[in-house]
Amino acid sequence: MRKNIVAGNWKMNNSHSEAVQLVGSIVNSIYDDAVQLIVIPPSIYASEIAKITSLSQIEVGVQNSSQYESGAYTGELSSSMIKSIGVQYVLVGHSERREYFDEQNVTLALKVNQLLNDGLTPIYCCGEILEEREKKNHFNIIKNQLEEGLFHLNDNQIQSCIIAYEPVWAIGTGVTASSNQAQEIHHFIRGLLVDKYGVAIAESISILYGGSCKPSNATELFANPDVDGGLIGGASLSAEDFIAIANSFS
Repeated sequence: MRKNIVAGNWKMNNSHSEAVQLVGSIVNSIYDDAVQLIVIPPSIYASEIAKITSLSQIEVGVQNSSQYESGAYTGELSSSMIKSIGVQYVLVGHSERREYFDEQNVTLALKVNQLLNDGLTPIYCCGEILEEREKKNHFNIIKNQLEEGLFHLNDNQIQSCIIAYEPVWAIGTGVTASSNQAQEIHHFIRGLLVDKYGVAIAESISILYGGSCKPSNATELFANPDVDGGLIGGASLSAEDFIAIANSFS
């Protein structure tokens, strides 16, 4: 049975004191313990936040990692470093990394490999921009992102991954994919997993929705059979909203 997951990507937000206060509020909130909560702060805070959450069921992630094991790569963060501070989850290929830092699928595949080598869990992001959807090319875009960045993995490795679908046209715009649109793409992704790895493995992998999910629409989104939770952006900067989303599974 796959997990229901709500992961909060704080992006480049919060001072140190704000980050500590936010995670403290989340830890002290009442939420459905059947849902896996993950907070993903800026990496500079990850070590301290991992200590704050250590006695809770809340896990911690970081927003990026290097494809290299170690060496002269100034400014990079290796998977072994991430693991050493008690962090388990790492975003790979977030749409903003793809757009602003020109991350390509071939590089993302290397990042996934490095994370798995160190026993960490990649949250692999895929999704289309507005122009690609308007040209009705979104299915091909997503298929290509998955095949080139993730589907080189074997049966055991793929089961250590989480997939997040990001309709890029719905991130930070206030526009949300309809419940039917979200389910359509999640079902498509699940179908690609079935084709590559078989039904049993496909049914074990969590697929998160990452496009302007908030308390007002989370229940409807999460009611879809192939939507296993959310990769939350702006709403994760409010403990109240983040917990409300976590409590939105029917």
